[in-house]
Amino acid sequence: MNRDPVASSNLISVGYDDQAQTLEIEFSNGTVYQYYNVSQALFDQFMEAPSKGQFLNIYLKNSYPFSRVG
Repeated sequence: MNRDPVASSNLISVGYDDQAQTLEIEFSNGTVYQYYNVSQALFDQFMEAPSKGQFLNIYLKNSYPFSRVG
């Protein structure tokens, strides 16, 4: 999945596959996680959030299935 760089202290890049509804996040420590069943609307909100790390912690972590892929 292609990822784009983001302005964040904890995240390096973010990608999204709208057909699979999969959000992929590369963290500053080099790990990569995929979050599943993430709607396009939620992804759009995530990308517009002033703090992507805070949005991730509040709305995605522990709310959507995920796996470490890198």
